[in-house]
Amino acid sequence: MTGRRILVCDDEPQILRALKVILRDAGFEAVPAETAEEALDRAAVHPPDAAILDLVLPDGDGVEVCREIRRWSRMPILVLSAVGEEDAKVRALEAGADDYVTKPFGARELVARLQAALRRVGEGPDEPTIAAEGLELDLAARTVRRDGAEVHLTPIEFRLLETLARNRGRLMTHRALLVEVWGPEYADDVTVLRGHIANLRRKIEPPEGPRYVRTDPGVGYRFAA
Repeated sequence: MTGRRILVCDDEPQILRALKVILRDAGFEAVPAETAEEALDRAAVHPPDAAILDLVLPDGDGVEVCREIRRWSRMPILVLSAVGEEDAKVRALEAGADDYVTKPFGARELVARLQAALRRVGEGPDEPTIAAEGLELDLAARTVRRDGAEVHLTPIEFRLLETLARNRGRLMTHRALLVEVWGPEYADDVTVLRGHIANLRRKIEPPEGPRYVRTDPGVGYRFAA
């Protein structure tokens, strides 16, 4: 990760200073911006490896910045904001953000989320297997094993787990999962999604509680292993 450039857009000087230090200590170079216009200019002239965007900016909306960047770039985008409402999270994620971190934030958590997002960009789309903490998905054979024992999933359960695992660490909204797994006509059927998540967890999770599929209440799920 050393030397990667991270665009940081926030209009609070103390937040910018803190992020510069956090990123420097983690081996990154911070590229600061205080406005939406400045962020888009810097992203276009010398594209960074990732971006951390505030939602509320003096000349616009961080969601719009995210949407504009997504028109031409796959760079990881983390939204960092004091706005913690579910609707704000969903808007940012559906505009193309990879994750959402609420202020006040922990430095270690922020760096971990950033590193996870950067790893996802570097992974090939045709990865034959996905392994995480005792769980193994064979994407070609469409089989799942936990601690070496095969777990029998329905086709929908496998597709749901595969979608989450391919986006490891990323917070996937209810709508994104429903459209990806079931199709656009199911985009608002959260009850269907919750039922299948519950069935999936019964089959793959250890008795002590969720290890692989984590919930962000009211927003969605992430494959956290």
